[in-house]
Amino acid sequence: MLTAILTDTASIASIAGYLTYIDFMNNMGHCIMSSFQSGSFPSFLPLKYLMYTPTFHSLHHTQFRTNYSLFMPLYDFVYSTMDKSTDELYEISLKREAELPDVVHLTHLTTPESIYHLRLGFASLASKPYTSKWYFSLIWPMTLWSMMLNWLYGRTFIVERYRFNKLRLQSWVIPKYRIQYFLQWQNETINNLIEGAILEAEERGAKVLSLGLLNQEEELNRYGALYVERYPKLNVKVVDGSSLAVAVLLNSIPRGTTQVVLRGKLTKVAYALAFNLCRRGTTVLTIREDEFLKLNKSFNTNSESNLIFSVSYSQKIWLVGDGLDEEEQLKAPKGTLFIPFSQFPPKKLRKDCYYHSPPAMVTPRSLENMHSCENWFPRRVMNAWRIAGIVHALEGWNEHECGNTMTNIEKVWQASLQHGFQPLLLPTESKC
Repeated sequence: MLTAILTDTASIASIAGYLTYIDFMNNMGHCIMSSFQSGSFPSFLPLKYLMYTPTFHSLHHTQFRTNYSLFMPLYDFVYSTMDKSTDELYEISLKREAELPDVVHLTHLTTPESIYHLRLGFASLASKPYTSKWYFSLIWPMTLWSMMLNWLYGRTFIVERYRFNKLRLQSWVIPKYRIQYFLQWQNETINNLIEGAILEAEERGAKVLSLGLLNQEEELNRYGALYVERYPKLNVKVVDGSSLAVAVLLNSIPRGTTQVVLRGKLTKVAYALAFNLCRRGTTVLTIREDEFLKLNKSFNTNSESNLIFSVSYSQKIWLVGDGLDEEEQLKAPKGTLFIPFSQFPPKKLRKDCYYHSPPAMVTPRSLENMHSCENWFPRRVMNAWRIAGIVHALEGWNEHECGNTMTNIEKVWQASLQHGFQPLLLPTESKC
């Protein structure tokens, strides 16, 4: 570049193109996967001398005195520093069998910017809980480009691989955003992607597939029951994780609580949560009549006496889901603790109240390779729905947990604790 500038032959286009090429080749050489399919080099021989592969550069890091060239292996051929095993290693890398997972967690993108918080995005962002940054607006063209790629060529992809005891865990992402799950015309496409992921997990010999975020919506697939009905002979167990989510919520409510307010979209977790609270003697208040009627109709037991419709806003423990109005949140008394039963955290409007995270637990230290944060959770914290799939595999339970089926709540809670998962502490010191 300096030579071109000093000889007055440089241009913005040539310098930009040169830097782009160097960055692309440098990243490709360190991406730990072969970038070209077998046969690319033999079919176009000059390519072998002009472009390198990760296998070529890996030998430089292991043999140290070979394959010095970056970007153009031509000079290693000229000066006889080309490692003789380069071509053989390249062919072996292409034939290497993919790692077969024991447990798959199937999630999806949330916002267009959420892709930067994955491990394949920016490590500095992935290592922290997801929050919107002001500079995202500056890279909107790149964000739009990624959205277009997802729309045109999107398919489920692997973002993380973990190890826990003898289990191989993988996290798969469906290239759909949260807003698309609320568009009815997208339902068939999303269901096809989820169904394809389940069948792929089955083919790879996975024991359990857990459905994360909106991949288990009742309106979409009836909490996963749709796929089990279509494929009754599935060996992979489909888990929606509702039982552990309810267990975490029951153990997140402060001891001695006698009354709670339940407000938000009524889901499988909400129904089970209200039923178990009423059965243990805790009064559950609903501030909307339609929710009261739905809950009351679902009980069919004497526990309904602890379910009350009331417009009182004096209680300080609120169990909230999607659909909580800002006006309702503002009516809560000072010092209220909001505990979400949804997988998404509520919007934090009050500085004089406390906000708990969605149902989650702290992972054991023996869980390896967990380097990034899961959405809005702190480091080494995992949502309950995902943990349920891991526990399901660890315990060897041989049934699906989806649709109207739930695992025994106390059993799954105790199993989680025995395997080293710990409750997430209440936010008693810091206010949001």
